[in-house]
Amino acid sequence: MVSPSAKEVFIQGITRDGKTFRPSDWAERLAGVMSSFRPGGPQPGSHLSYSPWCVPTTVDGVKSVVVNSELKAYDVMAWDFVMNFARDNDLQVVEACLLPDAPVAAPPTRGPAA
Repeated sequence: MVSPSAKEVFIQGITRDGKTFRPSDWAERLAGVMSSFRPGGPQPGSHLSYSPWCVPTTVDGVKSVVVNSELKAYDVMAWDFVMNFARDNDLQVVEACLLPDAPVAAPPTRGPAA
């Protein structure tokens, strides 16, 4: 069960008994189905990119889909679809927060040669 205060949930590609979920591209497929659910609604060409509310990723080598709770406010049936997908396939669902990648530090600069 997902708490009402969760901002994001991760659907992990591992079943509750620890087996890797197949097919290996399940996360991309699920996110592709959800691509039209986005802030402002579907736009021409929006099916060509993932929705910011349903993003495939890999966490510690495990395929996952990050589902933002804003999807639920936008379309509860879409939210139910992804949550039922996880339940029906016995996938682990974890409340979490996806942090942005750390910025890459610029290499140190050298001063003028002496």
